[in-house]
Amino acid sequence: MSGSLHTKEYKALCLRLKQARIDAGLTQQQMADKLGKPQSYVAKYELAERRLDVIECVAVCKALGLDITEVI
Repeated sequence: MSGSLHTKEYKALCLRLKQARIDAGLTQQQMADKLGKPQSYVAKYELAERRLDVIECVAVCKALGLDITEVI
């Protein structure tokens, strides 16, 4: 899928993950620590500047206590 980083559906997914992090009371740094990644990793996927693959999306959802089937 060409250009899938810029689709409205992908941006909606990123916004959903960002809101879930905020609702969980986590900063980007705290989320990054849970994932074992730098803070910039979280910032980039939240801004849809970085594409999450399925495995990464599952890890993000798991760290947030979310069921990926409900997120997507």
